[in-house]
Amino acid sequence: MNTILPAHPFADALPDDSAPAIEPAADDAVEPHARTLSEHAYHQLRQHIIEGHYPPGAKLRVEHLKNVYGVGAGTLREALTRLVSDALVVAEGQRGFRVTPMSVDDLEAITRLRIHIEVDALRESVRRGDDAWEHRVRQSFEMLSAWEQPVSIEHRTAWEACNRRFHEALISAAATPWTYLILRMLSQQSERYRRVCIGLGDSKRDVHAEHKCLFDAAMRRADARAALALEDHIGTTLAVVRNAPPGTLPF
Repeated sequence: MNTILPAHPFADALPDDSAPAIEPAADDAVEPHARTLSEHAYHQLRQHIIEGHYPPGAKLRVEHLKNVYGVGAGTLREALTRLVSDALVVAEGQRGFRVTPMSVDDLEAITRLRIHIEVDALRESVRRGDDAWEHRVRQSFEMLSAWEQPVSIEHRTAWEACNRRFHEALISAAATPWTYLILRMLSQQSERYRRVCIGLGDSKRDVHAEHKCLFDAAMRRADARAALALEDHIGTTLAVVRNAPPGTLPF
């Protein structure tokens, strides 16, 4: 099994191709290797923000949250500070912390950046990819397919993990640690909006068909077709949000 040394500055940003199959996650999804109370609180609070338990712009009161997560005020502040670095929480000086706001303009900026970085990495990866790359892509696609026909709210966390692994496998023949680091942050932000789209319930989007089109183009080494498929795929979340009926979005 390939092991990334703890000293690697991008250890958390690199894909783990040796990871086991994803099982349905509990409501309070926490990283299994959280070694400290601060890490536990960080992962739990991050998941709850992404899932929308705390609305965009909501005040995060330390005195209340320390009881929710069973940690001290200092430990919770440490977790919140890490979430500021993830751009999921905004620090307001002496006034405390708030959940990072969401908006259509924000999603447009995230979408543009993802397309610019991920599409370029995909085209290069499709050109360079060897047999091991094909195996990673095929394996991750098969795992993803098992969770998204259709994507259910109950298994959303497991699907997101498989989705991330598939996207990272696609670019793995060309991506650098910086690429993974930046795209993971952007994908984490995008996930907040994807979950909103799932909650709308009336979207006719076929996510599996989008991934199948992307997978087929990559396996045919059709880099231009794969790039177009990825651009359309990333942009569809923005289109769904833009077309959402008035009053249905939490922002």
